[in-house]
Amino acid sequence: MSRPPTARRILAAARALLEREGPGAVTMRRVAEAVGITPMAIYRHFASRDALFRRIGDDSFQEIARHWAARKSGGDPLAQLVAIQMIYLDYALAHPHLFDYAFSVRRDDARRFPEDFRARRSPTLNVVHDAVVDAQARGVLREGDPWDIAMTLWAHSHGLVALYRAGRFSYDDRRFQAFYKASLGRLLDGLKA
Repeated sequence: MSRPPTARRILAAARALLEREGPGAVTMRRVAEAVGITPMAIYRHFASRDALFRRIGDDSFQEIARHWAARKSGGDPLAQLVAIQMIYLDYALAHPHLFDYAFSVRRDDARRFPEDFRARRSPTLNVVHDAVVDAQARGVLREGDPWDIAMTLWAHSHGLVALYRAGRFSYDDRRFQAFYKASLGRLLDGLKA
């Protein structure tokens, strides 16, 4: 069995460090040690540490978007919107450091609302937007700008996750998930047609 290409091994090692210890742990030296190459060899595949992080972030967005798109069933549009937001929560709880880097850390290359989102440069919010458009077309959600509604849903979910990760809830994961889902239901009730 052949080894994966070096770039993929570098990404896997950097992501493992990021998930285990956070962004500060991802140094070129530590990644190189994990892969079994010299730190300078990494630069043949990634121009800088920032480029390596950008790729990890982009891969994370694509991973979440694939999970969200897989949940699209054509069934109840509200259930679909809830399922998408529950995946967001599950991802945040399963991959806290990666989640923070992808969604909470200020970065120059981060997508900005509304321009980048309306240009469909966000693989994650595109899925939410499309689910909102579907729900509106079926008469389940009230009329309104679907990008604004998608951002409202994201802000709600992200805000709750950020508060939970900051220790602002006394709930364990299970109780927080129940609160999160109920809160999302209240928000969607307010958006119903």
